[in-house]
Amino acid sequence: MARLYTTFAEFWPFYLREHSKASTRALHYVGTSLVVLIAMAAVLSGRWAWLIVLPLAGYFFAWVAHFGVEKNRPATFTYPLWSLAADFKMWGLWLTGRLGRELDKAGVQR
Repeated sequence: MARLYTTFAEFWPFYLREHSKASTRALHYVGTSLVVLIAMAAVLSGRWAWLIVLPLAGYFFAWVAHFGVEKNRPATFTYPLWSLAADFKMWGLWLTGRLGRELDKAGVQR
């Protein structure tokens, strides 16, 4: 039976371990970057209909990564909000060059 996490702090290391391969994380970065770019474009242009594609842009790359690369079940199926928050946290840490320390703390081999 899968462990149930009751706080985001407990969930975070699990999330990183579920994204142990660099190519899995890279595919997530592509999806998250697309989400941010599409959202910004929708806001700046006033074309709110573009927001409809946000889930597709984000989840397509993530699910390709999990099912094709990592060979595991996406955490979003069990923890949808924490998984979304963790996607953005991982992306932000990667952008700022601080993800390595978090991966080390979670026990992810790099």
